[in-house]
Amino acid sequence: MNNDLIQQPNWWKKNWKWVVPVGGCFTLVLVLVIFIGSIFYGVTNMIEKATPYEYALKTINQDEEITAILGTPIEKNGMLQGRINYSNGDGRADIKIPVSGPKGSGMLSVKASSIGENWTYHEIRLEIKDDQSIDLLNEELEQF
Repeated sequence: MNNDLIQQPNWWKKNWKWVVPVGGCFTLVLVLVIFIGSIFYGVTNMIEKATPYEYALKTINQDEEITAILGTPIEKNGMLQGRINYSNGDGRADIKIPVSGPKGSGMLSVKASSIGENWTYHEIRLEIKDDQSIDLLNEELEQF
């Protein structure tokens, strides 16, 4: 009688045929997710550092009517929408910022254009969920 032990193949030898393709696909998906996430983060960060974004948030935090409705502090609450374009020193901004305070929330719309570093605001409007809309420019153009 032969009592030799039969050596079993190790885990890698038994499973490499499915580990390599699955691992490769997982790596590609992970790289793609990181790439898209970094682009999204970069664009969002650029918008949040833009003058129209900062000015609009500062304006609503200083407005007594809005702070009475939403409370203080009023901060961004969600994902930005819109765009800011710069071309040959001129800029255009059309952004919507979801905002909220301790008492409520709303959507802040900002439309502005710039020549050089001077921004002209065409619209800064807060729309609150109760179908209430507050125009922060009082129907005149402001330059800052």
